Amino acid sequence: MRFLIQLSVTMVVCFILQYFLPWWTMAIGAGVAGSLFGNKSYVSFFAGLLGVTVLWLGMSFYIDSATHSILTEKVNKLLPLNVFLLTGLIGGLVGGLAALTGSLLKSKR
Repeated sequence: MRFLIQLSVTMVVCFILQYFLPWWTMAIGAGVAGSLFGNKSYVSFFAGLLGVTVLWLGMSFYIDSATHSILTEKVNKLLPLNVFLLTGLIGGLVGGLAALTGSLLKSKR
């Protein structure tokens, strides 16, 4: 149950931070969420990973539909990978490692 709450809090806090501040502030939000809930380190990592991945996938699909895929088509010509999955993977790893760091910092106190 705490996993789902941490997942939801991570998504909401990271969305709010990224709306007003640069992209890297989501690592701060995921780290604080990982520190607050006191889950085991791997649970905290997966909550941050999944929360930020879903958030970044949703945001990238929204931005892509709002801009009529102008940038996505150009990037797909340069990189033969799926841009959305690459975006979600990068954001998810940053969020997961930040949540893991927050969880480990709390356990060392």
